[in-house]
Amino acid sequence: MSTRVLLACFSLAALTYLPAQAMAQAPARQNAQIVAEYPHDADAFTQGLFIHEGDLFETTGRVGTSSLRRVNLANGEVAQSVSIDPPYFGEGATQIGDRIFMLTWRRETGFIFDADTFEPIGEFSYPGEGWGLTHDGNSLILSDGTAELRRLDPETLEETGRLTVRLGGRPVRRLNELEWVDGEIWANIWQSDLIVRIDPESGNVTGLIDLGDIIPEAVAGSLDAVPNGIAWNAQTGQVYVTGKLWPALYEISLSPPD
Repeated sequence: MSTRVLLACFSLAALTYLPAQAMAQAPARQNAQIVAEYPHDADAFTQGLFIHEGDLFETTGRVGTSSLRRVNLANGEVAQSVSIDPPYFGEGATQIGDRIFMLTWRRETGFIFDADTFEPIGEFSYPGEGWGLTHDGNSLILSDGTAELRRLDPETLEETGRLTVRLGGRPVRRLNELEWVDGEIWANIWQSDLIVRIDPESGNVTGLIDLGDIIPEAVAGSLDAVPNGIAWNAQTGQVYVTGKLWPALYEISLSPPD
């Protein structure tokens, strides 16, 4: 087992408060391997990433620089954007139909945009913080930095249920950026190199993905430039990842399980 994988285990153990014996029984780990590399705006404090019908969308955070963007995958250039004005700190986003839903961090406010024009067409509220957002085709799925994922009705924006994410019976905290990937929920764990693969029915973590080997050298060791951004192309099965302030976005494959 590599030193980086060991550190990832200790990181996850700290988040879940699992004893070493329980960590020994953790789900299989896989390493991310780079298939292709693309330019990425190194000033983008990436909060969310998703692909809809072949188009790549990204949200960025920090008060005063938050935005929703349509990005050219090949060259990393921003083809279309809308700013999220202060006092809002932009967070995760996802698209259902012709609407893009976007969270903000501590203002308990979400925004709805027309997916073609980026014109604002509505707002919604939720208690507490907003971190990551995805959907399963029926419900919006929201993370708030805890071990719980909320389900929201995309029409009424009312909460319809919660799912506690657990590993070895213990809650996994700091769930951040979310992505629905072929029947699973994938989540970045904030301030770690790990993605957890989550069963959407039970909330159990079924696998761990270690991104440590693909972190760009330019941001290695940064407390801010953490992995954060997962996009699944449902049409092709391709998976892309990036991070806050990363100069690159990667298409990845997964190694055989450890």
